[in-house]
Amino acid sequence: MTAVSPDYLVVLFTTTAGAHGSKLGSDEKEVIQLLWKVINLANKKVGELHEVTVRPDHLDLTDECKEATEIETDSLYMAPQLEQALQQFNQSVGNELNIGVGTSFCLCTDGQLHVRQVLHPEASKKNVLLPECFYSFFDLRKEFMKCCPGASETNELDVEAMVDYLGLSNQNAQYKFGASEVDNMGDIIVTLISDPYSYKFSDPERVNYKFESGTCSKLEIIDDNTVIRARGLPWQSSDQDIARFFKGLNIAKNGEALVRFVSEEHRDLALQRHKHHMGNRYIEVYKATGEDFLKIAGGTSNEVAQFLSKENQVIVRMRGLPFTATAEEVLVFFGQQCPVTGGKEGILFVTYPDNRPTGDAFVLFACEEYAQNALKKHKELLGKRYIELFRSTAAEVQQVLNRYSSTPLIPLPTPPIIPVLPQPFIPPVNVRDCIRLRGLPYAATIEDILEFLGEFSADIRTHGVHMVLNHQGRPSGDSFIQMKSSDRAYLASQKCHKKTMKDRYVEVFQCSAEEMNFVLMGGTLNRNGLSPPPCKLPCKSGLWVLPLLFACCW
Repeated sequence: MTAVSPDYLVVLFTTTAGAHGSKLGSDEKEVIQLLWKVINLANKKVGELHEVTVRPDHLDLTDECKEATEIETDSLYMAPQLEQALQQFNQSVGNELNIGVGTSFCLCTDGQLHVRQVLHPEASKKNVLLPECFYSFFDLRKEFMKCCPGASETNELDVEAMVDYLGLSNQNAQYKFGASEVDNMGDIIVTLISDPYSYKFSDPERVNYKFESGTCSKLEIIDDNTVIRARGLPWQSSDQDIARFFKGLNIAKNGEALVRFVSEEHRDLALQRHKHHMGNRYIEVYKATGEDFLKIAGGTSNEVAQFLSKENQVIVRMRGLPFTATAEEVLVFFGQQCPVTGGKEGILFVTYPDNRPTGDAFVLFACEEYAQNALKKHKELLGKRYIELFRSTAAEVQQVLNRYSSTPLIPLPTPPIIPVLPQPFIPPVNVRDCIRLRGLPYAATIEDILEFLGEFSADIRTHGVHMVLNHQGRPSGDSFIQMKSSDRAYLASQKCHKKTMKDRYVEVFQCSAEEMNFVLMGGTLNRNGLSPPPCKLPCKSGLWVLPLLFACCW
């Protein structure tokens, strides 16, 4: 099928309050300016330059931005915010084109960053609905390479390099930042569509509207250059939360803390979001491998694949179900305020290999509102048992089923006994810069712990909160906190010891990383010191097995 060229191109340029050029969007700064021109591809005419200043939520322009744009902070106070600015853009383009039946246009930008790394992530964070035209665009750099493959010898193919290659006079350099780029792009496009090039703009880049969940075969070959690892995710983040964090980039089916993108290019853009924020938390983004991804995302169960194949669903995990519970009873439990997607098909019971129920199930909800209504039923009764409800992810569905299956969906490695903590964070022996919280409410969250510690929460190391779970994956009532110094750990243990959290008093002890690992190996720690762990038990492999508690890190 032959791709159809649009009637018009809208050359778009964005400016943020921070870095520009190859670093645009990498510092998470907000949009402060939109500039554009309309190009009629039929008669090769370029329209007037349009500009809208955008008021960011935080009026803190970097020195780099001020120097490049000459925009003063005072001029932003009266400017429209992003949503209104986008409406002005949409209306202006529509009026200029006098769009009717059969008239088409497409955006054209200098590279990927303006659309994928700036507009989509910011609109997602601000819950701004982008006009449909922002879901497809031409990357002028890629189009230029198709038309002029000889330009590949250029070290960095930016607008200025394209102007030089075509032999165009760069008379727009005197214009202010942004305006010169838009004018030059207009000249480049008109040159490409004219003789002798006569280039046709067709088959634009696409931005996925939705994240598609689903399994992949563990026999599938995964390109190492398409996978990243995200660390520091908020407690109980969902697949949709992660998809929103990477909004603008196309995620291949499946992925949680390990995310697979459609190409190396999108993976590289994702890596530029290292330490960007999800709510108040910053997320670390690192390279990973296809093997890492398959350990989490690979599955062959048709039942799981069908359950996870429904697009853009929020997953809730149920624990503590009566063994006789039926799908009909689950539907009645959630009621009309939180309808289950697909009725019975939106419920997946977890069973042992002989089909005996485990008391666990996963349920699909079509939107965040339904899921939140469902989670409000946490610890309500179904029959004579109270039911625990938690947000979940596609990866957890497969991991839980793997745990109960005699033929694993995913070959998971044996959890390491020591060290429990990542190596870079283990301080020298006998440095008592950790604290242990004992007697936490079982429903305590990371946020509850931060509130409990008060002023001392600012002294917690990055990813230094470790919620300790038992062998059944349930909260044990303990957590360990890595502090920035032994002095702050001591003060925290003195001032917070026996403070209350949700009507329960919590014991706080100062300890070292060595003692923390000792406890996780089965020993005990109190103000009287250490008690050795219980007897070691031999296992079939000849190794020694200790009653390990698994730590879920924040």
